[in-house]
This record gives sequence, structure tokens and C-alpha cells, in this order.
Amino acid sequence: MNRILQEDFIHLEERETDWELLRNSTILVTGGSGFLGSVILKFLHYLNEKRRLNLTLYALVRDSRKAKQILQGCNVKLLIGDLCDSVTLPCKADYIIHCAAVTKSVQMITEPVSVARGIVLGTERILKLAYENQVKGMVYLSSMEVYGQTFSACLKETGETGRVTEEELGYIDSMQIRSCYPLGKRMAENLCCGYYSQYGLPVKIARLAQVFGAGTLPGETRVFMQFAKAVMNKADIVLHTSGNSMGNYCYTADAVSGIFKLLFRGQNGEAYNIVNEQNTMTIREMAELAASLAAPGEIRVRFEIPEENIYGYPPATGMKLSSAKIEHIGWKAEYGMEEMYRRMISYLRETNDGCGRRPEAE
Repeated sequence: MNRILQEDFIHLEERETDWELLRNSTILVTGGSGFLGSVILKFLHYLNEKRRLNLTLYALVRDSRKAKQILQGCNVKLLIGDLCDSVTLPCKADYIIHCAAVTKSVQMITEPVSVARGIVLGTERILKLAYENQVKGMVYLSSMEVYGQTFSACLKETGETGRVTEEELGYIDSMQIRSCYPLGKRMAENLCCGYYSQYGLPVKIARLAQVFGAGTLPGETRVFMQFAKAVMNKADIVLHTSGNSMGNYCYTADAVSGIFKLLFRGQNGEAYNIVNEQNTMTIREMAELAASLAAPGEIRVRFEIPEENIYGYPPATGMKLSSAKIEHIGWKAEYGMEEMYRRMISYLRETNDGCGRRPEAE
């Protein structure tokens, strides 16, 4: 196992005290060949080996070849299929972590129908499966993009914006193609609430900030990965926007810790932000921090802004997420931005998929 990821897993095991709740359980993770899904499965495999919990792990994936590469060495049973089709398990599931979703912004503007269908219909399929299995717990991975343009993020009187809590949803333009993703996530959240209200399904919603760190797939194309590759290749960091949009971030291991905290301690039918408030900064600030990890003067931040949004970036926002609600149930982020980048770069430098090739991001 990669050294950095192993260090994260050792610390993850120490951070949580409720692992015995998983003993003798069957756990389904959707999007098992994606970034967070694969990290969760690798950690559960590690935990099973370490604590002998007698876990049965299933991963719902679309591409078996890719999944076998990414999950190499893990005792995980693969279910091959599309979220929009009916999902069946060969045995009863006790817990479900629903990670599957499109993450590429370009795909959101080139295939908006497929993106929206995958989020909404796919989530309904998984909720139905969870209900039929009478699961003990489920976590749905949503996104901070559900907030849109909030009132707190627009306050300018003091020059300092307020922290956005889970109750404050803002405006999303339904006539913008890129809105297929945040609107799809909102509808999926509402379905989660509906299944809890109507059927008593014990589902919790994780509104994730942008997550990266050890475990990031080498084929990842989002800006954090572009910045890391620039540092590794000693190349300038190129921004395609002004970089003034506020970003909210969380390290991989912190996010995984938060997901399990919700599974064990979260209130059913409720949403929780998973974010490190100390890692809230503009894209430009993050680019400059990443550039500073190289030798002095070795790389710089440059701007090449196209006339149209050909990269599919979401609208600029000044939003700063609050982590108060999840901290109230015992979770706390531990990794700062510089450490996030250092650990991800070390992880990427050590990572090889065993075949001389690096798997593509989902």
C-alpha cells in the first residue's frame, strides 16, 4: 500500500471509536472506482484486515477493468452496472455509502441530460435498494454546489462574508446548462429526505467541500490536481478564470472520517457540511500557495482566461461553509492546505497501479 495512504488509514482508525458497529456487516459503496469511493473501500479493506471485522464489501462500478486496477489487492466484490438501471445485491446490505456521480465540469456542459439523470434517477435506485434491504445506515455524498448563490456569500458591508450553514440555500439559475449538477444534487437530497420521512430510511447527507489529498486518482483533471502537477513538473500554474471565486476544501482522510461520523452519529434525514474552515480561500490564493511549494522563483501563477466558459467551471462565489453542525457530533478537520498539497504530491510520486499505467479518474 502507498505509504502516505497507509499513514492516513492508521490515523483514521484511531480517530473513530465506533468501528465495532460494522462487525459482520455487508457494505455497498457506489462509485467504487471513483476517487472517494475507492479510498473508502481501501480503508474498509484495511480496517477489516486490521480488526478482523468479518466485513463483506461490494463496489458498484461501470468498468470492471478500471475497478480491478484501482482496487488491486482489496477484497472487494464488484457489481458491474449503471446507476440508472435496477440495482440488485446477491445478499442483504447493512450499510450503503452512495458516492457515484459525475465530477468532470466539462461533462456537465456537454452531457447535461446524462449528468442529471445519473444523479437523480441513480440516487432513487440506491434509496430504493436501501429501503428493500432495511439498511442500518446510509450516507449520500452531495456537494457544496447545492448552495448556489447564498445571501451570506453576497454580504459586502463589512468586507467579510458570513459562514454558510446547512439551512441556507441560495439561487441557482435553472436555465444554465451547468446547473444540471447542483440542481440534480438538490433533487437527490430531497429524495433522501423523502425516503426518511415516508419510509423511515436512516439516510444522512454529506455536503462535501472540494476534497483532495492522498488517494486522488492520477487521471484527475480538476484545478487542485492541475496545481499539484504544475508543482511536480516545475511548470507555471495557469488560471483560466480571475481566481477570485472562494473555494472550500477538505483533505481526503478528513472527509472519509466525516462520512463515517455521519454513518454512526449523524441525524437521519439531515444534511451536514464536511469542510475544513481553515482551508477556505480563493482559487488564486490556493494557486499561489501551491506555487510556493516549489523552489523560490521556480514557477509562477499566470492567467489565460477564455472568452467563454469552455472548461465548465461553476459560477464564481464568495461562499464560506460552516462546519459547526458536524463538529457538534464530534468531528474535527485536522489537515491544513499546505499539508494537503504536500501529502497529495508525495502520494502521487509514489503511486503506480502495478501495470505501468495510471488509471483514469471517474
